Amino acid sequence: MGDYSNAFSSHRKALKIYQETLPIYHPHLATSYNNIGLVYSKMDDYSNSLLAHEKALEIRKNILPPNHPDLATSYNNIGMLYAKKGELSKALLLHERALEIGQHSLPQNHQDILLYKHNIQLIKNKL
Repeated sequence: MGDYSNAFSSHRKALKIYQETLPIYHPHLATSYNNIGLVYSKMDDYSNSLLAHEKALEIRKNILPPNHPDLATSYNNIGMLYAKKGELSKALLLHERALEIGQHSLPQNHQDILLYKHNIQLIKNKL
């Protein structure tokens, strides 16, 4: 609906509650950081979005197996941000990592694999 201010406020409140009640490396914290990163991105605040997505990735790397689909999601989100910032080589590496994880953890016809392939092709077309 485009009300990013309220969305951001709600996600920050949820994050604060999780930070006060959950261990430092908990999946809900990663999800909260991911959601905050998405809102920042919608507000065209790519620097803060990147920080939030990197925090989500850090948590996920500490608690999930190396080929977990949530890691692919984080790599994809960070890749999208680098693409928006014009850092296409970094974006390509991150999207390729997302695809690699997806191919090991998801069915081959899964929509996320198609998304990762699509993102890779978009970046290659710009390089």
